[in-house]
Formats: sequence, structure tokens, C-alpha cells
Amino acid sequence: MSRFIVTGTDTDIGKTVFAAGLAGALGAHYWKPVQAGVAPEGDKEAVSRLAGLPAAQILPEAYRLKTPASPHLAARLDGVEISLDRLALPQVDGPLVVEGAGGVLVPVSETLLMADLFAHWGLPVILCARTALGTINHSLLSIEALRSRGVTLAGIAFIGDAHAENERIIPALGRIPSLGRLPHLDPLNAHSLRAAFAANIRLP
Repeated sequence: MSRFIVTGTDTDIGKTVFAAGLAGALGAHYWKPVQAGVAPEGDKEAVSRLAGLPAAQILPEAYRLKTPASPHLAARLDGVEISLDRLALPQVDGPLVVEGAGGVLVPVSETLLMADLFAHWGLPVILCARTALGTINHSLLSIEALRSRGVTLAGIAFIGDAHAENERIIPALGRIPSLGRLPHLDPLNAHSLRAAFAANIRLP
């Protein structure tokens, strides 16, 4: 069974678009356990538009927070306490794509980091990375943080304009398979994402 966590080296790098493409390609259920910030829409709504999946396969968040901030801060400002008990993986038939919030060391609560949550779940992780300047450092640090917690890395997916050297050196130094590069899409819709994902991304 194909069950993956999609995370990123940073926020706003396109991991939600990648997660939508992956969920659509696998015919998977999609789950964003903690959504922080819902204006103009949350990631669940974006994936619903882009993945081409039945509505029943877009699962509700465990926590849907109004404040666009790190989950630990958004929860505090919204008067919510995030509990590990409510973050159990959903039991679904078939593939599952779980999307993290921000980067791998973003705090979920005062005592729990995203990478710790990934280790708790025990699913393989796909790391999404920019192709632009700075991505080597961000990517290798993220890989080290995940490996130090015993997290299995299914591969790295690049997002953005082609950069042959960054796309070569990060998988080599990080000892991680490259799943390819998803280009920026204009227009971005379910049809263009499905076509670009099939043409550019190798499923792990």
C-alpha cells in the first residue's frame, strides 16, 4: 500500500501542489492533520481543486486553525491545545498522502516537532525542495533532521525552474533518490497538474 508523508524544506515551496499531484496519481486519500491559516482557502481546499479526487477522499483536518503561523503559535492564539492523541493516522482503504505543515522542524506544539510526528507515524517521507539558491543547505539540513529521527526518506522532489547542479548534488550528498522536478505551472489546474506530474515525477 502506498502511504506517504509530503513535507518541505520550508513553507510556500509548492508542497501542497505536489501533494495534490501525488494524491491524484495514486488515487489516494489526502489528509492535512494541522492547518494553520485558512484565508483565502486551506490546503485541503486547494487539493480538492487540483487532485481530481472524490470529495470523500479529502479528509478533514484534526486541527483547523485560523491564524497563519507555526502550528504551536496558531494553536495558542486560537486558544487550542494540540494533542498527539488526535493526530493518529486515519484508517482508510488504499493509498494515503499526509501533508505536513511548513518545514521538518516546525513546532506542532511546545514539545513536538513535525519531524518527531513523522517518526511517530512511521511512514516514508517525500521531501519537497526549491531549485533556487539556498536549497542545498535547506535540503541537506532537512535530510539530516529526518534521518537522525529514523525517518525513512522515499525521495526528494524538486519544484521550480530547472537547475541541473542543485538537482544533481543534493541527491548525491544526501544519499536520497530524486523523484524529478515539478515545474511551476501557469495555468495551474487539475488538468495541467496531472499532465505535468505524469511527465516529470517518478513515483517512489
